Amino acid sequence: MRRALRLGLFGLLLTLTLPAGAAIYSYIDAEGNRVFTDRPAGHAAEPVETKPANSMAAQPVPPPKQAIKVLKPTTPGYTLLDIVQPIADATIRNNAGELTVSVTSNPALHPGHQYRVLLDGAPAGAPGESPVVMLQNVDRGSHQLMVDVIDSQGESLQSSAPRVFHMMRTSLVQRRMVNPCKKGDYGVRPECALKDKPKEKKDIPFVPFL
Repeated sequence: MRRALRLGLFGLLLTLTLPAGAAIYSYIDAEGNRVFTDRPAGHAAEPVETKPANSMAAQPVPPPKQAIKVLKPTTPGYTLLDIVQPIADATIRNNAGELTVSVTSNPALHPGHQYRVLLDGAPAGAPGESPVVMLQNVDRGSHQLMVDVIDSQGESLQSSAPRVFHMMRTSLVQRRMVNPCKKGDYGVRPECALKDKPKEKKDIPFVPFL
């Protein structure tokens, strides 16, 4: 029984190792053993019918997934952002310290954008879509102007080059020298403070000595 089993296994292995399409033969050798071969070599061999080997088609391998790049929407920019007025190094003479700032951009403001004027690095005036901004009570001396384009969140998107100007304002002392303060001016004119109002002399009735 064991011998027949070994012969069967041997025959199976032989069919697996032989090339496809080769004929297999079987015969009994001189010792009574059954031999399987593809070359009978003159022995009285009988052809062996072999069953086709089980095979399975290879499963298609999906191509590797390529990383998809998500492009962030680009923020529209400006080819020009500049201050038109005041001109560079301009001297502004205004006793109230008022200043008109005019800006320009190319293209015009995109939807949701606003102009914001910076005076010495700090926001001055309220941001808006108007290219003309009025500043009030600018101190005497030299100052630096810039304009930003900001988005709806107040974030700066683009800035202009800095622009230096000089504000000339007559001092309070100079104003008093040009137009001296009168009794009714104290507390009314900025240069005529109440603390500087001279004390009024009280009229003391004349009492003759007896």
